This record gives sequence, C-alpha cells and structure tokens, in this order.
Amino acid sequence: MAEALQKKLQGELEKYQQLQKDISKCMTARQKLEAQLTENNVVKEELDLLDSSNTVYKLIGPVLVKQDTDEAKATVAKRLDYIAGEIKRYEGQMQDYEKKSDQQRETLARLQQEFQKAQAKGAVKA
Repeated sequence: MAEALQKKLQGELEKYQQLQKDISKCMTARQKLEAQLTENNVVKEELDLLDSSNTVYKLIGPVLVKQDTDEAKATVAKRLDYIAGEIKRYEGQMQDYEKKSDQQRETLARLQQEFQKAQAKGAVKA
C-alpha cells in the first residue's frame, strides 16, 4: 500500500514540477513582451513628435529605406496592439497554470498525509 502511494505521490510531484516550469516560461515570455511594449511605446512617442515634412527611415537588413510617416505610425500602432494582446494571453495562461498548480499542491498534501498514515500503520504493525 505504501509503495503504491509513494509512486502516485512521485507522479503527482512530477506534474507539479512541470506546472512550475510552465509558469516560469510564461513569466519569462511575458517579461520579454513587456520590454518590447516599452520599446515600442518610446518609438510611438518619438513618431508622434514628427510632422509630415519629416523623413522616416526603416532598417531593412543593412539598408535604410525611406518610409511614409503615417505608415510608420500605423505599423507601430499595430505592433503595440499585437503585443498588448499577447501579454493578455500570457496573463490568462499564467492564471490557468496557477489554478492548476494550487489544485496539484492540494492533491500532493492529501497524498502526503495518506502516505504518512500508511507508514505509521506499517511501523505499528512491525
């Protein structure tokens, strides 16, 4: 009985550890997106300072190519929307992982108590 509980406990512990890794990956990805969001907000602010008479260049490979100011503003706005959407998606994913992690933690605690009871019964019999 104790061996079966121990194997089940080990399996549940591995699931919990995997959930913790997934949470960590989500946090890392979200932090990268936050950095991109900040960087793109700075670009948007800089573009907002320009008027139509200013020239904007876009780096494509090793070449700077002239770009329309309105087109550049639209591109940055689309990028900001996309990044904000991805951040929301990762936040939702992290909340889901957190819920699963809490449930897994409760399962682990319950199994650990059962295992300790089984060990105590085994020690009493011996």
